Amino acid sequence: MQRNGGGVGAGGQPWVLRRVRLTWLSFMLFFILVFFPLIAHYYLTTIDEAGGPDKRIFGPRPGGELCEAKHVQDLCRIRESVSEELLQLEAKRQELNGEIARLNLRIEACKRSIDSAKQDLLQLKNVISQTEHSYKELMAQNQPKLSLPVRLLPDKEDPGLPTPKSARSCRLRSCFDYARCPLTSGFPVYVYDTGSYPWGDYLDPLVKQAFAASVKSNIYVTDNPSIACLYLVLVGELQESSSSPLPSPSELEKQLKALPYWRSDGHNHVLVHLSRKSMTQNFLYNVSTGRAAVAQSTFLEQQYREGFDLVVSPLVHALSEPNFLEVPPQVPVKRKYLFTFQGERVESLRSSLQEAPPQSFEEEMEGDPPADYDDRIIGTLKAVQDSHLDQVLVEFTCKNPRPSLPTEWALCGEREDRLEVLKVSTFSLVIAPGDGQLVASAGCGMRLFEALEVGTIPVVLGDHSRLPYHQFIRWSEAAIIVPKPRVTELHFLLRSLSDNDMLAMRRQGRFLWETYFSTSENVLNTLLASIRTSIQVPAAPIKEEPAHEIPHKAGKLAGTDANLADNGDLDLGPVETEPPYASPRFLRNFTYTAADTYRAWNRAPGPFHLFPHTPLDPVLPSEAKFLGSGTGFRPIGGGTGGSGKEFQAALGGNVPREQFTVVMLTYEREEVLMNSLERLNGLPYLNKVVVVWNSPKPPSDDLLWPDIGLPIVVVRTEKNSLNNRFLPWDAVETEAILSIDDDAHLRHDEIMFGFRVWREARDRIVGFPGRYHAWDVNHQSWLYNSNYSCELSMVLTGAAFFHKYYAYLYSYVMPQAIRDMVDEYINCEDIAMNFLVSHITRKPPIKVTSRWTFRCPGCPQALSHDDSHFHERHKCINFFVKVYGYMPLLYTQFRVDSVLFKTRLPHDKTKCFKFI
Repeated sequence: MQRNGGGVGAGGQPWVLRRVRLTWLSFMLFFILVFFPLIAHYYLTTIDEAGGPDKRIFGPRPGGELCEAKHVQDLCRIRESVSEELLQLEAKRQELNGEIARLNLRIEACKRSIDSAKQDLLQLKNVISQTEHSYKELMAQNQPKLSLPVRLLPDKEDPGLPTPKSARSCRLRSCFDYARCPLTSGFPVYVYDTGSYPWGDYLDPLVKQAFAASVKSNIYVTDNPSIACLYLVLVGELQESSSSPLPSPSELEKQLKALPYWRSDGHNHVLVHLSRKSMTQNFLYNVSTGRAAVAQSTFLEQQYREGFDLVVSPLVHALSEPNFLEVPPQVPVKRKYLFTFQGERVESLRSSLQEAPPQSFEEEMEGDPPADYDDRIIGTLKAVQDSHLDQVLVEFTCKNPRPSLPTEWALCGEREDRLEVLKVSTFSLVIAPGDGQLVASAGCGMRLFEALEVGTIPVVLGDHSRLPYHQFIRWSEAAIIVPKPRVTELHFLLRSLSDNDMLAMRRQGRFLWETYFSTSENVLNTLLASIRTSIQVPAAPIKEEPAHEIPHKAGKLAGTDANLADNGDLDLGPVETEPPYASPRFLRNFTYTAADTYRAWNRAPGPFHLFPHTPLDPVLPSEAKFLGSGTGFRPIGGGTGGSGKEFQAALGGNVPREQFTVVMLTYEREEVLMNSLERLNGLPYLNKVVVVWNSPKPPSDDLLWPDIGLPIVVVRTEKNSLNNRFLPWDAVETEAILSIDDDAHLRHDEIMFGFRVWREARDRIVGFPGRYHAWDVNHQSWLYNSNYSCELSMVLTGAAFFHKYYAYLYSYVMPQAIRDMVDEYINCEDIAMNFLVSHITRKPPIKVTSRWTFRCPGCPQALSHDDSHFHERHKCINFFVKVYGYMPLLYTQFRVDSVLFKTRLPHDKTKCFKFI
């Protein structure tokens, strides 16, 4: 019982203690949890305040000091970057707003300036219009108002002009009706169909056929007789047939008067008698021809009407063309024989073989020259031959003499044999007939023709002879005309001539033969040109090649290659903003003088002679308008003068306003072509671009052509020919042509420099790549050389300026054999043009700048890269030499460079171009 009680009493005290402890513990925990933070906060706050704000430990801290953690630092950094960007954007926005405001002000100012400029432009247009109107009024006051002459058409019932006192007194002024041939008529010519008339059956078939073929190709012939200015009647050469004799003179006279347009007296008719043989009967001698002119090779003095009738050359090549390969070269100047003569004198009623005492020259000169002049000639020439001072060949007897007229020297042997002798002769004697009444004969004409054909210089013994077209041709430049009394001095005279004089005469003779005598077509053209020139009717303009344009689409505006157009401070001139303007045509054809005509007919092979079958275009009818920097233009004022910027900004010179045309030949290289055309954008003084599309396949339909601000004329050609490069296209309206390949790279400053140089030498080729010819001693032939050299004789036309005049000569005048060879080899057209210009001017081309070749990166392979290219050019040069008869190319060491070429100088310090 005690143990239990004691346990209870004893156990009650710890329980109370435990409860007290629990209460105390709870109180302590409450105190710690509540009061300790407050006390600690108070204590820490008191310490922070005592230490100052800079030494606060647990108080609020700056933002940067709170970012001690890594992620907090990144966030702060981003915040600072965004803040800076926002500040920058705000500043830029304010700056742009200011710029926009300033630009708006400038736009308003520009609008006001544009309005003011429009007003000024309108005023200037009004001033120009008023000035033009005033100019027209002044011109109308100072120039009479002219209209074309009234055309008087022929009338079948026209009685004609009053009959002249005698047939011998006929001259153009008295026997030719000028009213039928006004200056603007175009010189229409009607040719009778001689096959419809009785004497037509007696005509030589070859002469008749050749004449008909020439008539078909003549530009002046018309089928309408009612508008004709001239009427041609072919009356010979007649051949007597075995069945019927030739018509008598009275019968022939009646037949002529029966012509439908004879009009009683035959005015404005020309009776043409073409001789094909040395023995040609003078059928018209006893025929009254009235007012009809006579054109034949044989005339008696009492028959020939000076200034009205025409002495024509024989028709040797009736239906054949001359073979240039058989024509001997013009060099060397001196040949085997100093002079030759082969002939046999034909006896006459007044034969020189009659025995009579010899007479002195003085006694012979007192009366009619006796026939024994020929005896003295024979004796003198034999003495020269026997002296052996020079090698000569004279023969006065023939094994097979050709029939000839009385007192005339008959030709010996066949034509081929005579030509072989003439080919080795420096001079050939042409002895006039012994009878002085025979002023012209077919035999002398035949000798003259054969001498000129093979390059032998004719020596005419007898100054009374009338040579073919002597009124128009200055024969003293191609032949030596000596009176018979000076035969004793003939040897001295021939020995005294220099090589240069002989070569000049030989070249002139070759020119006369090729131009006026060589073919039946030339004979007819020369005959008509003689009459047309006599009555002062201008020649028909030479034809131009019609440019059949290929339609094409223009793409985007072409840019400018910085490598080609970056000229630094060099101002190349203004890019034309107005429509392209052509070179003013020189219309002088209606007022050219007799002096110009005479000079044109007799000019040695040069750019100024008038070819009767190819009369010159109105742009270039005389030499005065071909030479110099004022060529082809009316006087429009001189240059502006000055230097530096003034010089750069204008062409100056005598023709300060001029443009050029680019002619570019291409063949199926569209990408290369487009790049080349685009490089022409911004080129000053460019008129237009003529692209000669030489491929039978047209351009691609989707091909976009660059828009360079100027016309691009794409010309379709009939065939693939390199000769198409030089056709006188009617689309080319400027005198200056820049011929350029589609893969040639030229800078604008180079082109402009070449253009300026060409304006100072308009009659020459001016270009960039130079070449030269050389003589191969081992093979005795000419070679073409493209190596770098200090000497040149050619400038390739793949990048060269030339005058459009040469395009006419190349296409219509230059021998067809040369163009045929160009087509055969598809090569050498540039060599042919250099030959032509050097032959015409006797001057070498001009090379500008130091360029020798052109590189076209990425271009397809050209024809010139073929191995056979140079071999063909060797052959071309040697063939061209045979055609011309000599080497016309001339060497030069002259090159034109600008002293300040591409030099960077200020505008006010830049000097003029200087040539070295």
